[in-house]
Amino acid sequence: MIINDKFVKILSMDLNSITNLRHLKSDNFFLIAGPCAIEGEEMAFRIAEKTIEISDKLNIPYIFKGSFKKANRSRIDSFTGIGDLKALKILKKIRDHFNVPVITDIHNVTDANLAADFVDVLQIPAFLVRQTDLLVAAAKTNKVINLKKGQFMSPESMQFAVKKIVDSGNQNVMITDRGTMFGYQDLVVDFRGIPTMKSYATTVLDVTHSLQKPNQTSGVTGGLPEMIETIARAGVVNGVDGLFIETHFDPKNALSDGKNMLPIDELEEILERLVSIRKTINSFNS
Repeated sequence: MIINDKFVKILSMDLNSITNLRHLKSDNFFLIAGPCAIEGEEMAFRIAEKTIEISDKLNIPYIFKGSFKKANRSRIDSFTGIGDLKALKILKKIRDHFNVPVITDIHNVTDANLAADFVDVLQIPAFLVRQTDLLVAAAKTNKVINLKKGQFMSPESMQFAVKKIVDSGNQNVMITDRGTMFGYQDLVVDFRGIPTMKSYATTVLDVTHSLQKPNQTSGVTGGLPEMIETIARAGVVNGVDGLFIETHFDPKNALSDGKNMLPIDELEEILERLVSIRKTINSFNS
């Protein structure tokens, strides 16, 4: 399939390239889930243990996520992390203890090699996905790269970000949609973009960030967590390869993005229904 005169379709990434990713024969979507930020070892291990228990029960391939630092806060007094190496070591401890892959986001070129020693997947934040030096540095670590679609970018424009990774010698790349700006304080998910982005790379839907209410006058991002299952269902119906869901035992007191995170005690029931939808869709396609 020709995307345009210069770009040819990129085949979906082989998920087997992600170390310790289980349940790959289940034909389920894969799940990237965890807290927005690593707030401490105990909270991170509790969330990982619970989410792994659920994903194993439902045969969902699972990647634990957590930011080792938050570099894109609205206010200077917002929580940014517990210390880079401290948080990265917690991610590695989760990886080694539970034998699951882990993902974290990076924000500058020097972060790429630093984080690559601790995690399996490097994520490029949406605001930074056009930063060529950052993408090239990430690609050259030979880790799997997750490109968040910029809120300001069309689905079609993500082919150029994917091509930067591939042209840097790394075929293991995926795209994650996290909504598109709608005015100043809202985001929408345009599901027409899912098949477009799937023609470039494995495609994930970031359900919780798509429900943010950014640019609030308080400097604290709002959200619509009651819509999480609605958006996730639509993503599964429209064929996303994976879902991205931030979850926490106590979202109201989370130190970052609590307004749009899913309470972890609701995760299992929602995933059960999403798996049922996936099985139904698969039966139509078989």
